[in-house]
Amino acid sequence: MTGCQRDADGVENIIELFTCGHSYMRNGVHYISYRETEVTGLEGATTLLKVYADYVILIRTGRVEQRQEFRTGKCCSSSYITPYGTMKMGVRTKYLTITRCVETDLVRGVDIEYELEIDGQWQSSNKLAVIVQGDKKNGH
Repeated sequence: MTGCQRDADGVENIIELFTCGHSYMRNGVHYISYRETEVTGLEGATTLLKVYADYVILIRTGRVEQRQEFRTGKCCSSSYITPYGTMKMGVRTKYLTITRCVETDLVRGVDIEYELEIDGQWQSSNKLAVIVQGDKKNGH
C-alpha cells in the first residue's frame, strides 16, 4: 500500500506499507482488511476496504472511527472520530481504478486520487494505491 499526500505548499508526504491482511469476496463485494501500524500513525486501528464494482468504502475501527466513500466525481462527507475529538471530513474522488484478476474476479489493486477537506477547509490532494498479493508461502 502506498499513500501520498500533497499539502497547500506542495509538500508531499509518502507512506509505503507492506502488511499482512485478509482478502475475500462475499455477496459480490470484495473485502480487504488489515491492521494499521505506527508507520501510518494509526496503530491500534483496523482498516476495511469494501470494494464494489465502481466505488470503494473505507472503514476504520479501533483507536479511530472513520468511514469514507470514494465515488468518482462525487464529494462524500463523513466523521472522523479520534480520542481527541471529532472532525467532519469531505472527500472528492477525482480518479478511481479497480483492477481484478481475470480468472477469479478478485480485486488485485485499487488506485484512488482524491481531495480531502476537514471541517470544510481544503487540506490536501491524496493518492492511495493498494496492491493485493497472495500468500506465496501457503500457495495462494
